Amino acid sequence: MTASPPASGKDPVLPPPSLLARLGFFLARRRRTAVLAGLILLIVSVLAGAGTPAKLTLSRYEAPGSESVQTRELLHEAFGAGSANLILVVTAKSGNVDHPEVREAGLTLTRKLAAEEGIAEASSYWSQGESPALRSRDGSQALVTARLYGSATEVRTALAGLSPRYTLDHELLRVQVGGQEEVFRQVGEFARQDFLRAELIILPSVLLLLLLLYRRWSAALLTVGAGLFSMVLTLAALGVIARFTEVSTFAMNLTLVMGLGLGIDYSLFIISRFREEWDAEQSIPHALARTLDTAGRTVIYSGATVAVSLLALLLFPFPFLRSLGYAGVLVVLSGMLGAVVFLPAALALLGGRVSRGPQQKRTAGSDTPSGFWYRTAMATMRRPGAAGGAALLVLLLLASPAAGLHFGLPDDRMLPASASSRITQDAVRTGFEAEEADAIQVAALGTGRPAGRLADIERYAAELSRVPGITQVDSWAGTYAGGVKIIERTASHERFASERGTWFAAIPSVAALEQNSEGLLQGVRAVPAPFEVRIGGFPAELADYRASLVERLPLVLSLILGATFVILFLMTGSLLLPLKATVLNLLSLSVMFGGLVWVFQDGHLSGLLRFTSIGTIEPSIPILMFCIAYGLSMDYEVFILSRIKEEYDRTGDNTRAVAAGIQRSAPLVSAAAGILALSFAAYASGSVVLLKMLGVGMALAVIVDATLIRALLVPALMRLAGEANWWAPQPLRRLYERFGLHEAGG
Repeated sequence: MTASPPASGKDPVLPPPSLLARLGFFLARRRRTAVLAGLILLIVSVLAGAGTPAKLTLSRYEAPGSESVQTRELLHEAFGAGSANLILVVTAKSGNVDHPEVREAGLTLTRKLAAEEGIAEASSYWSQGESPALRSRDGSQALVTARLYGSATEVRTALAGLSPRYTLDHELLRVQVGGQEEVFRQVGEFARQDFLRAELIILPSVLLLLLLLYRRWSAALLTVGAGLFSMVLTLAALGVIARFTEVSTFAMNLTLVMGLGLGIDYSLFIISRFREEWDAEQSIPHALARTLDTAGRTVIYSGATVAVSLLALLLFPFPFLRSLGYAGVLVVLSGMLGAVVFLPAALALLGGRVSRGPQQKRTAGSDTPSGFWYRTAMATMRRPGAAGGAALLVLLLLASPAAGLHFGLPDDRMLPASASSRITQDAVRTGFEAEEADAIQVAALGTGRPAGRLADIERYAAELSRVPGITQVDSWAGTYAGGVKIIERTASHERFASERGTWFAAIPSVAALEQNSEGLLQGVRAVPAPFEVRIGGFPAELADYRASLVERLPLVLSLILGATFVILFLMTGSLLLPLKATVLNLLSLSVMFGGLVWVFQDGHLSGLLRFTSIGTIEPSIPILMFCIAYGLSMDYEVFILSRIKEEYDRTGDNTRAVAAGIQRSAPLVSAAAGILALSFAAYASGSVVLLKMLGVGMALAVIVDATLIRALLVPALMRLAGEANWWAPQPLRRLYERFGLHEAGG
């Protein structure tokens, strides 16, 4: 409200300009210096960021410190053994794999692979006494299994050379390469191709949309430039972080996805507000000061909400998610730096060249706008119950599939059907009874040489082989199936013995592993052991990974919800508005999860999007999407609420403030959401299912949030709440007055 002049008749004493307003005046005076500093920082970042990809590492689905990871290390140290992460499917071109010539060729292939640098151990159907688990049902195929030991980066780098050399087609046999690490190596390769193709689509498309929006090349190029600035500065900073801790290659992918989008989002609001202030016939310094005091302040609060959501990823103990947390926070900080410091300096330098062009001038904020969004908001607020209720029903309908969400673990089917490792794994899935490479490993250490515990080993191996879903158990005492020894102890069984104890390989059936891997693990753990045991193997590692995710989830959600609530309170001084924003954001996320379930779990649109549904959703991607989408939803909420609050502080009229604030912000929010949705949707055309999920889910969340929720539910709920929107108890009101967001003179 406008203050009355003092009784003395003197001019009122105006409060000093805010820090951001002073920054605007400073940047206007030092525009050339600031732009030059920004260009130098950009060039340095490009040079430094060029070396970042080489410093990044690959990640695995594992929970550091878990029982399964400890078991893997123990098996390696005590027995030189572990899970096979490379498999060769050998197909006999005539006869079957028991033919003498095929057998000899298979043994030669096994010995050759075992001699390769980086291979810790290798064995095969022929070297393991013709183990049934390594032979296909029709006898035409057999497996060679190998283990490469080392970090994910070391193993997959070695596989890049091994895989083409062992993809063979000889007179006697054909060899195909697969296995867990080969699958994820190819996921990385396809993901890099997908990101490159998506960026080639996004950049020209976004530039065209911005040109249509601004109708000025200078403004469009500045906005794209701000997005690129955010990306390269983040890449350079990731290179620094990678010197001190493990940073996943997927951090670079997230930088490419979010850097351009957020940089453009923030720039849209800064440039649009500057043009608005410029149109009010203010000088460049005053227009820039006012822009930073309003839109700049909002960008900072908005960035804080997104950063807090992504910062929560650091609470997970997984390098993969922590790396995405690093990248997300750096993208936000880089975008804020570009939008609040270097972009304003460039605007001051260009001046009228970014304006809308000749038009009737007005005083910024002096008149209530009238337009499509204003009329829509007023119509909604005339019947808030009906309009809000209809929108809510549509959203609940879209979100309803989320009730059937089932978390599962990824496999080769996240790759396109043409990928060589997927073809190999399909051959194992359809042609073999058992999953040798996915054996559940049971380590019994501290028992000494197993010869003294032969009876215990035989009894325990027999009991393990009776667990439903376990096709056979390999042990030092021999091989068991259905409680009966089917292969006597041979030289190949000696790998299960050392001075420290023994271990067992419980090999699951393909069907049991796909349908109920958790139940399979529980069945193995439930078998009474005559000695202390630890459970490992790929199924156990994935189960421990998922359990660790679920364990940390409540803490992560609490941090995100609590921190963003506090930020919105400091911005609005209200208790109801942050609560409303939280509920609406969770509603938009429910729609996103509903879409993920309907499309990727249930398999709808699988033909159009070219993927294979496995009936479950990999758990870490939805958690990542929750953090990103929640932050972006709050991002738009902050932009809209800031304009509504600005109008309310000026007029004191809740209904008019809501309509006017939405009219001033909704076109920009819609444009920003459209550009961001396009950026995400481009990844839906990729080859890797996980990237398709990210693209489809995030695009859906952004579009729904910017339309049904912001255009209908926000005005409906604010109209129903009335003046209660702005209420807070007196102690919190005093807290807000001291620490909250206030414009200069407000």
